[in-house]
Amino acid sequence: MNQAKRIEILTRLRDNNPEPTTELAFSSPFELLISVLLSAQATDVSVNKATAKLYPVANTPEAILALGVDGVKSYIKTIGLFNSKAENVIKTCRILIEQHGSQVPEDRAALEALPGVGRKTANVVLNTAFGWPTIAVDTHIFRVCNRTRFAPGKNVEQVEDKLLKVVPAEFKVDCHHWLILHGRYTCIARKPRCGSCLIEDLCEFKEKTE
Repeated sequence: MNQAKRIEILTRLRDNNPEPTTELAFSSPFELLISVLLSAQATDVSVNKATAKLYPVANTPEAILALGVDGVKSYIKTIGLFNSKAENVIKTCRILIEQHGSQVPEDRAALEALPGVGRKTANVVLNTAFGWPTIAVDTHIFRVCNRTRFAPGKNVEQVEDKLLKVVPAEFKVDCHHWLILHGRYTCIARKPRCGSCLIEDLCEFKEKTE
């Protein structure tokens, strides 16, 4: 995979979707943080269903903290790992109130210090809420980057490092969204939809499907 191919891939993805964003429903950096925290090993659809009931009732650190762990569980019990996620949500809200004036910090180290927030979640929040040129690598992006050979790596850290090196600045802010949507709907895990793929002729996957 050479740089000319990468730029053409990104250009096509941009032309097809000029203003991509997350499929998580949110209306503030705090709602985004909680939704991303809840989305680990869960679908965006399942998270949106739960937060559609939660956020009208509680969408600030104070309001969610007032619900307590059991109160949060009652809203998110349809999401995988809801017990540990409820604990992390409550702990995160307490830290935001006590250490950050109830605001989501625009700072990687502060975000990664929150319970249940790892590098990927921090990257999503910094990118989507604050417009940072970060590239969060999830299972979809890991698969797409390895399968197409766009930015191969043995683990998510290697893929992220490679993406940060090879993606030109003009594409960095939106790259995460294009790749995740491509992996979610076209370059799917079991049987990629190569026949209807925008970048099939540029992709270096050897076992293409119809």
